[in-house]
Amino acid sequence: MTQHRSSAARRAAIIAIPVAGALLLAGCSGSGGDSGDSGDSGDGAAEFSFTFATSNNLESPYETLAKAYMDANPDVTITTNPTPNDKYGETIRTQFQAGNAADVVQTTPGSGDARGIIPLAEAGFLEPLGDTAAELVPAGSESIFEIDGDVYGQPMDFTIAGVVASMGTAAMNGLDEWPATDSDLYDACSALAAEGKSLLALAGAAGPNAGLTAQGIAATRVYAEEPDWNEQRAAGDTTFAESDGWADTLQTIIDLNEGGCFQPGAEGGGFDAITNGLSQGTSVGSFIPSGSAVEIATAAPPEADFKVQPFPAADGGDPYIIASSNYTISINAASKNKDAASEFVEWLATPEAQEIYYEASGLLPISSYQDLDLSDTIYSPVVDLLAEGSYAPLPNNIWPNPAVYEALQVGVQGLLTGQSTVEQVLQNMDAAWGE
Repeated sequence: MTQHRSSAARRAAIIAIPVAGALLLAGCSGSGGDSGDSGDSGDGAAEFSFTFATSNNLESPYETLAKAYMDANPDVTITTNPTPNDKYGETIRTQFQAGNAADVVQTTPGSGDARGIIPLAEAGFLEPLGDTAAELVPAGSESIFEIDGDVYGQPMDFTIAGVVASMGTAAMNGLDEWPATDSDLYDACSALAAEGKSLLALAGAAGPNAGLTAQGIAATRVYAEEPDWNEQRAAGDTTFAESDGWADTLQTIIDLNEGGCFQPGAEGGGFDAITNGLSQGTSVGSFIPSGSAVEIATAAPPEADFKVQPFPAADGGDPYIIASSNYTISINAASKNKDAASEFVEWLATPEAQEIYYEASGLLPISSYQDLDLSDTIYSPVVDLLAEGSYAPLPNNIWPNPAVYEALQVGVQGLLTGQSTVEQVLQNMDAAWGE
């Protein structure tokens, strides 16, 4: 798949790591660097800054990577800038516009997020990357990584956006299997709510989690039936307001809330509601990136047994999930430390860095995920879905601008508080899409 693909033994080592707990969401930034065009101080030393998103006070996988790189390269100094995830996109865009963004920046593929590489590159903020990044781009996803053949974000992962669930917590509460149908789902919600617990933890006040929850549900309500729905919307052949699947998705959020599936006060919950709920056993699962289980498990008992589970399909429907590369690394076009930054980004694609990242994050390695045996990992419940191709890429990566995803996030929050209707949210998403 790429010249940086690890050996079979190394790939096995990556995936065999115990998956037990983490949330990958964050970012705040320092200066783009004033230490010379190459980041070289003149005595062989090099320095650059690195901004990434974070959602908790645990050490980010990106922090771990920076430390490992400095350990291996004592003459290099990396200034890390972890930034809160809920405002990360707006933060880095403001920094780019002000000219003080970091040299290396965590981004996302496509156009649908405020940190998306396409609008940032079109604005002239990102440096084109080389062959290493291009060879890591998943086949068929070039349009969300490239402009006129130049790649602006190096993919880091293959993320599955289902429900990360503690099957240990489920079993201790009489739930021996993850719900496979709507009726099983709401029965489980009722039983857990009667015990003061919840099937799902939701950070309703955090836009990214509200949006990811909606997209995870849309996998079964929209994309299982019409995998090309985004292409249809782009061609003007449909709209959000005309889509029964999107209406069902948003109605499901209302039903989950009214059915006691979320924890009390979910509309005001932050990311700590997820971390605490899953680690303390008051909630069974949450719509979070698959690697988040790693960080959370560090605070959970060993018997937590986290698994990535598909959200139950609507009655008569088929299981379907969201899966795609979700995190990229980019270089600031205005960086004065491009040589040092580029060497670091190249290193991130090596087997050594890949193993460090996936030990820390639990996300599947972009360089070799298709070759891994996932049957004894947290991904075992979705192995067949991956093999069958029963998944769609993260929708908002493909949407034309960040305003569409913002309308979805705000809309979900409005549904939780009763201040918005399904029809209003869908109309607002269409308005944000534009002509």
